[in-house]
Amino acid sequence: MEFVELIKTPKLDGVLLHDHLHATVEGTLCITGHHLLLSARQESSQELWLMHKNIDGVEKKPFVVQNVLMGGIITLKCKDLRIISLEIKYAKEYLNVAASLEALSSLHNPELEYPFFYRPMYTILEDGYTMFRPELEFAKLVGSSSNVGTCNVPANSVAAANGYDGSLGCEWRIAHINKDFKLCPTYGAALIVPKCITDEQIVQSATFRDGGRFPVLCYRHENGAALLRSAQPISTQSMKRCRADEAILNVVLGRSKKGFIVDTWGKGKSNTETDQHYSQWKKVNRSIGNISSPAAILDCFTKMIEACNDTACTSDKWLSRLDGSQWLSLVLNSLNAACVVAQCLDQEGSPVLVHGAMGLDSTLIVTSLVQIILNPDCRTVRGIQALIEREWIQAGHPFASRHQYSCYTLPQNRPKSCGATFLLFLDCIHQLYKQFPCSFEFNIQLLILLFEHSYFSQYGTFLCDSERERHELRVHTRTTSLWSYLNRPDVLKNLLNPLYEPNPNVIWPSVAPISLELWQELYLRWTVDQMNSERNLAQILHLVTSEKELRSKALKLRKQASDLRCEILKLLKSGN
Repeated sequence: MEFVELIKTPKLDGVLLHDHLHATVEGTLCITGHHLLLSARQESSQELWLMHKNIDGVEKKPFVVQNVLMGGIITLKCKDLRIISLEIKYAKEYLNVAASLEALSSLHNPELEYPFFYRPMYTILEDGYTMFRPELEFAKLVGSSSNVGTCNVPANSVAAANGYDGSLGCEWRIAHINKDFKLCPTYGAALIVPKCITDEQIVQSATFRDGGRFPVLCYRHENGAALLRSAQPISTQSMKRCRADEAILNVVLGRSKKGFIVDTWGKGKSNTETDQHYSQWKKVNRSIGNISSPAAILDCFTKMIEACNDTACTSDKWLSRLDGSQWLSLVLNSLNAACVVAQCLDQEGSPVLVHGAMGLDSTLIVTSLVQIILNPDCRTVRGIQALIEREWIQAGHPFASRHQYSCYTLPQNRPKSCGATFLLFLDCIHQLYKQFPCSFEFNIQLLILLFEHSYFSQYGTFLCDSERERHELRVHTRTTSLWSYLNRPDVLKNLLNPLYEPNPNVIWPSVAPISLELWQELYLRWTVDQMNSERNLAQILHLVTSEKELRSKALKLRKQASDLRCEILKLLKSGN
């Protein structure tokens, strides 16, 4: 298929652009294979550069005079939460533009997406696709605490038969058993598992877990306590237990007398490990919502955005609608679940296994937030990129399916696979940032960029549903990584937090409802003027810069005073 077949009117003059925060602009509209452009060809006027993938909904309002179509208004509702309108005066062009945008925004062939056509005009300083390889992340995960704790190896186990007694500590290894993605299609090719567990045991455990997602290491705390994630067990008449799966968890226990299994799906909604066969593991239910499915999370997000866009309702009604959306409840429950897991690791020193249903959504939110709370490296620019790469992209979060449609598509018109899980995670980071504004190296703008690029992007980082699909499409060789762009010095300088001071401590957030804030910089940026926030940020930057200059001057003055003191002492000595 050629894009030209879908573009019926590639260029049109005299189109009016309307949006909420800017004056109406008249300009020339151009439609390309991946973008909608509108320019008034004046330096001071607003321009529109909109990727078709950003369009979530197209609404048409025709102008009809005496039963004759006289053009109309095309309203574009975007995944970045913008709502813009194009007013076209001519009937044929109005219909052509609307049809083209509907067709181009609903293409779901990944090889037709912009990342496969985009070629950066700058030099790639770092290949983002190789920055966070599993081998490098493995060294970070277990290197600092590799000698803490020991494996609990039963005398009659396969590991013991192979001569491993656990005396060297609970060692880990990178397993390449999934290199062809056949064992688990949603996992990556390289996974971290206990060294004393054989590949055969991993295969057996995979058959016991939904989607083959067996327990894997995602973080090891400085005290040696391990954080693992997996899918829920498959409960059938033929398989009510799996000794290999039990062996994995028993090995992870080490010297701990107990471990915790945290179920994020909700009590009674998912299968869980039996007390009989996992007697040393305490079950904890920490659902992030009454219904934790991706579709339900997106429904909450939709209701919240509807409230944010309603600028005419009263304060009481607006607050009621915001509360009724339950979005902030999802944020609160996610943070609460993460804090429970973090306490088990940090204060109890016990290993934790987190799972939901498939372990593709709420599980990843919790395991990621735990690492941000406990590990200061995850609060840096590189650290948050590595975390997203490790816990979301390589862990198999289905970005393509979840972000196919967003909040402006009617619920009955979007598949149940659509969701807003990754955005919920970013909102949780936003809450942590607001409570600990000096503990994050990056600023809110980085989170907003991650939100946008996860839905529509010229980069291939968030393409597809899994590493297997990205491997099949050769994404790493045919596209550019988002990390390559974000880490460019000229880009990175705008994403740094001027108040950042490295904080090696655990950050324990307040999970009281009163502590939560609506993410105004994202949810209200197209309805409420953000000039005050921008001015405040500029003032902060000015104060920080002034402080640095004053500190530098103070150091110079101290040095001058010290030099003068030495000269005075010399003069006094010579005078004597």
